[in-house]
Amino acid sequence: MIAVVGVAGTIGWVVNTWMRVKHGYPLDGAWGQAVYPKRNDEAMERVKLLSQENAQLRAELGSIKDRLANVERIVTDSGYSLTHQIEALRQLPEGTKN
Repeated sequence: MIAVVGVAGTIGWVVNTWMRVKHGYPLDGAWGQAVYPKRNDEAMERVKLLSQENAQLRAELGSIKDRLANVERIVTDSGYSLTHQIEALRQLPEGTKN
Protein backbone atom coordinates (compact mmCIF):
# COMPACT_ATOMS: atom_id res chain seq x y z
CA MET A 1 0.00 0.00 0.00
CA ILE A 2 2.84 2.39 0.84
CA ALA A 3 4.49 1.62 -2.49
CA VAL A 4 1.29 2.49 -4.36
CA VAL A 5 1.05 5.83 -2.57
CA GLY A 6 4.73 6.52 -3.30
CA VAL A 7 4.38 5.68 -7.00
CA ALA A 8 1.17 7.74 -7.29
CA GLY A 9 2.87 10.71 -5.60
CA THR A 10 5.88 10.47 -7.91
CA ILE A 11 3.68 10.28 -11.01
CA GLY A 12 1.67 13.26 -9.75
CA TRP A 13 4.85 15.27 -9.20
CA VAL A 14 6.11 14.47 -12.72
CA VAL A 15 2.77 15.38 -14.32
CA ASN A 16 2.60 18.60 -12.30
CA THR A 17 6.11 19.61 -13.37
CA TRP A 18 5.38 18.74 -17.00
CA MET A 19 2.19 20.86 -16.96
CA ARG A 20 4.05 23.82 -15.44
CA VAL A 21 6.74 23.66 -18.13
CA LYS A 22 4.16 23.22 -20.89
CA HIS A 23 2.21 26.32 -19.84
CA GLY A 24 5.27 28.51 -19.20
CA TYR A 25 5.27 28.67 -15.41
CA PRO A 26 8.73 29.10 -13.89
CA LEU A 27 10.23 26.19 -11.99
CA ASP A 28 12.19 26.75 -8.78
CA GLY A 29 14.92 24.58 -7.31
CA ALA A 30 15.16 23.40 -3.72
CA TRP A 31 16.50 26.78 -2.50
CA GLY A 32 14.35 29.02 -4.70
CA GLN A 33 16.75 29.46 -7.60
CA ALA A 34 15.27 29.54 -11.12
CA VAL A 35 15.61 26.18 -12.86
CA TYR A 36 13.37 26.80 -15.87
CA PRO A 37 13.34 29.10 -17.76
CA LYS A 38 16.88 30.27 -17.23
CA ARG A 39 17.20 34.00 -16.57
CA ASN A 40 19.87 35.62 -18.68
CA ASP A 41 20.70 39.08 -20.00
CA GLU A 42 19.09 38.39 -23.39
CA ALA A 43 15.77 37.43 -21.83
CA MET A 44 15.83 40.43 -19.51
CA GLU A 45 16.53 42.77 -22.44
CA ARG A 46 13.65 41.23 -24.36
CA VAL A 47 11.31 41.78 -21.40
CA LYS A 48 12.44 45.40 -21.20
CA LEU A 49 11.78 45.96 -24.93
CA LEU A 50 8.37 44.31 -24.72
CA SER A 51 7.48 46.45 -21.71
CA GLN A 52 8.40 49.61 -23.61
CA GLU A 53 6.37 48.51 -26.63
CA ASN A 54 3.44 47.71 -24.35
CA ALA A 55 3.58 51.21 -22.85
CA GLN A 56 3.64 52.79 -26.32
CA LEU A 57 0.68 50.73 -27.48
CA ARG A 58 -1.29 51.62 -24.35
CA ALA A 59 -0.64 55.32 -24.96
CA GLU A 60 -1.74 54.98 -28.59
CA LEU A 61 -4.87 53.12 -27.52
CA GLY A 62 -5.68 55.90 -25.05
CA SER A 63 -5.45 58.55 -27.77
CA ILE A 64 -7.63 56.45 -30.08
CA LYS A 65 -10.24 56.12 -27.32
CA ASP A 66 -10.24 59.92 -26.90
CA ARG A 67 -10.70 60.44 -30.64
CA LEU A 68 -13.52 57.90 -30.74
CA ALA A 69 -15.27 59.66 -27.85
CA ASN A 70 -15.10 62.93 -29.81
CA VAL A 71 -16.54 61.29 -32.92
CA GLU A 72 -19.37 59.75 -30.87
CA ARG A 73 -20.10 63.14 -29.33
CA ILE A 74 -20.29 64.77 -32.76
CA VAL A 75 -22.55 62.08 -34.21
CA THR A 76 -24.94 62.08 -31.26
CA ASP A 77 -25.05 65.89 -31.13
CA SER A 78 -28.54 67.23 -31.87
CA GLY A 79 -27.16 69.76 -34.39
CA TYR A 80 -25.73 66.94 -36.47
CA SER A 81 -29.09 65.15 -36.75
CA LEU A 82 -30.82 68.48 -37.47
CA THR A 83 -28.43 69.10 -40.37
CA HIS A 84 -29.27 65.67 -41.80
CA GLN A 85 -33.00 66.38 -41.52
CA ILE A 86 -32.58 69.70 -43.35
CA GLU A 87 -30.55 68.03 -46.10
CA ALA A 88 -33.19 65.31 -46.45
CA LEU A 89 -35.88 67.97 -46.89
CA ARG A 90 -33.82 69.72 -49.57
CA GLN A 91 -33.56 66.49 -51.54
CA LEU A 92 -37.35 65.86 -51.63
CA PRO A 93 -39.19 66.77 -54.84
CA GLU A 94 -41.11 70.09 -54.73
CA GLY A 95 -44.62 68.57 -54.59
CA THR A 96 -44.01 66.21 -51.63
CA LYS A 97 -42.97 68.71 -48.91
CA ASN A 98 -45.17 68.84 -45.82
